[in-house]
Amino acid sequence: MTLLMIVELLVVLMALWIGARYGSLALGAISGIGLAILVFGFQLKPGDPPTDVIYIIIAAVTCAGILQASGGMDWMIQIAEKLLRKHPDRITILAPLTTFFLTILVGTGHVVYTLMPIICDIALKKGIRPERPCSVASIASQIGITCSPIAAAVVAFSAISADNGFQVSNIQIIMVSIPACIIGILAAVGYSWKRGLDLDKDPAFQAKLNNPEQREYIYGSTATTLDKEISKESKRAVYIFMGALAVIVAISLTSMFGLNVLPEYSNVKAAHHATSLSVTPTTRDTICVRSFVFDNGKEVYLETAQAEQEALAKGMTIEHNSDTIKVATNAKAVDIDVKKLIKSGVIVEGVTEKGTKPLTMNIVIQIIMLVACALMIIFCKAKPKAAIAGPVWQNGMVAVVAIYGIAWMSNTYFDNYQTEMQLLLGEIVHQYPWSIAIAFFVVSVLINSQGAVVVSMLPLAYALGIPGWILLGVMPSVYGYFFIPNYPSDIATVNFDRSGTTVIGKYLLNHSFMIPGLIHVVVATITGFAISYVYHFWFGMY
Repeated sequence: MTLLMIVELLVVLMALWIGARYGSLALGAISGIGLAILVFGFQLKPGDPPTDVIYIIIAAVTCAGILQASGGMDWMIQIAEKLLRKHPDRITILAPLTTFFLTILVGTGHVVYTLMPIICDIALKKGIRPERPCSVASIASQIGITCSPIAAAVVAFSAISADNGFQVSNIQIIMVSIPACIIGILAAVGYSWKRGLDLDKDPAFQAKLNNPEQREYIYGSTATTLDKEISKESKRAVYIFMGALAVIVAISLTSMFGLNVLPEYSNVKAAHHATSLSVTPTTRDTICVRSFVFDNGKEVYLETAQAEQEALAKGMTIEHNSDTIKVATNAKAVDIDVKKLIKSGVIVEGVTEKGTKPLTMNIVIQIIMLVACALMIIFCKAKPKAAIAGPVWQNGMVAVVAIYGIAWMSNTYFDNYQTEMQLLLGEIVHQYPWSIAIAFFVVSVLINSQGAVVVSMLPLAYALGIPGWILLGVMPSVYGYFFIPNYPSDIATVNFDRSGTTVIGKYLLNHSFMIPGLIHVVVATITGFAISYVYHFWFGMY
């Protein structure tokens, strides 16, 4: 790694650190400053902005926001509350499982804010230390993002993997991530079951009860959604949303079993599984990438440098476009990535050929989500203005800006130094390919977005030669933003706990979410790796 690479990497890390300090929209906006420094200051070629992921998030969050505006989300929360209040003695295990599956259904972890005070209230009334269920429930609500078929992280993983030759559907992804994360949650629950002192034995809590105002604050109110009247339109909105989710799952299942029900379009594809095209210069001075001869007004494509020389000898006029490449006298063969030929629609005999390609899943999800939005607006009295004003839509848009800035900046750095990164990290990941999970986790600690981690790091992981099944197995490691307790769900959970047992510690890192979070990520990642191994080598699924 050169000094210049280190300096540019420090620019990236500094932008992430400053953005994290300001939070919210600042994370993406300040990443824009880092991007500007890389492009204008160090003259790095800009990477591609993560448009596909952004579109998915917009579609999913808009649909969830409309569902919230229709009152449908209140009904879902109400059903969850009935389950929790029916078994209050099991709140420590039921709460995280409930928040986990709510996130899977809706595609965003921000849906659980209404449920968190209810979890705390149930624990208090049962005499259970609220820190036990609340900390794990907050973690479970966020890890559910890696298990939702409509979440940006899952869809991005599928799309990026397909671009790198690893064909895996969103259903195949969650077949690994859901059981892995459930086992991780159960491990965290096991640690939290008897965590800390019981409320009746906690001197700090008992001291609060001696104060009448504190006692009234802790026990004087009941957080509940059970007194809300749910309209038929609200229930209809849930049915529409669940129907849209069922359609997405059904389409994914058909493609998984080799059945395509989607429209197909003509495209250029690799021939005979070709991955690259080797081009050897035919002249000492230039490679003629694209030249035209104008002979009596007739335009002729020159396929070889030799043809160009012959044309010049005849006195014809030659025009070169901007693609003409200068090479050294001792130029060697150049390998051209077939993916670039496919993207450009170039046909090279034996390398690329004409074919058909079905509609991609990320487009399918966007269309279905928008249709569901429209149906809820038309038939369920969902008000678009209310959706925009709601916390789900607003927090989702914050995530869009964060991913936009962070992923674009990160892509710019890694795209320009892929070769160097391969040389630097290639030996390590060759011997220990699972170690990429550590990199995923560290980056997640910095950028607070699982989707952004996938978009920023997965292309680099594939460039390093890590097999797709390993990357799928370690996917739970993209969740690390519990490490520094500045994420909205963690902060909200602390505020909802009227007992004061769920805390951000004096030294910042000694907070209530640290140990359950680490237990979950380690256990889920190891389990996911094992499951993916079995699917890949025993059943040959991908």
